Amino acid sequence: MLRHTRLPGESAEHLAAREELRLAEIELMRQREKVAARRRALPQGAPVDDYAFAEGPADLGEGDAPVREVALSGLFTAPDRPLIVYHFMYGKRQTEPCPMCTMWIDGYSGVAHHIARNADFVIAAAADPATLRQYARRRGWSRLRLLSCGKNSFKYDLGSEDADGGQDSTVSVFTRDADGTVRHVYSAHPRLAEDIQERGIDLLSPVWHLLDLTPGGRGDWYPRVDY
Repeated sequence: MLRHTRLPGESAEHLAAREELRLAEIELMRQREKVAARRRALPQGAPVDDYAFAEGPADLGEGDAPVREVALSGLFTAPDRPLIVYHFMYGKRQTEPCPMCTMWIDGYSGVAHHIARNADFVIAAAADPATLRQYARRRGWSRLRLLSCGKNSFKYDLGSEDADGGQDSTVSVFTRDADGTVRHVYSAHPRLAEDIQERGIDLLSPVWHLLDLTPGGRGDWYPRVDY
């Protein structure tokens, strides 16, 4: 038995249950590693259009102009680097920013410089650049690259927007071939199955997992944007 604490008052019942839990956690970790390996081993993905995004100044403090057009292929900063795109539920029929997306992006803003060591990372939303940037300033998202894609079919083609403009949260990964061709590698959505409506991309945020460590778990807690 591997003990993680040295507390004298721990009962034999607690220690035995904790050991069973440790073994289950090991099994879960190994299963996650197997799934991650299968994700990395996916066959070559389909080529995608070189979508054009709208982007304001790099510094949120510089206002919202000028707005420039940047192609999907131009989001790669170096050869052999993957591109991660988080699809933010904001814009078109999503007239208010998604609270859950907001929670995730709050976290990304804090770790973006770590992600940048291994991959390029951007936030894409259907909201127009000024609206997106105004909200980003409220949240302090100063380390993130924010792109508007409301005028192209990027979100629709990747499954994060429906024909009526309804939005969904999604994460997508792309690579760029030596000849400049951009390929889709992987996308994930909250809804994995009929009985899994919001858990499909939980790994994108540590908040859920920290709550899952507590006796009450996550319960019916849901993020808000007023804090």
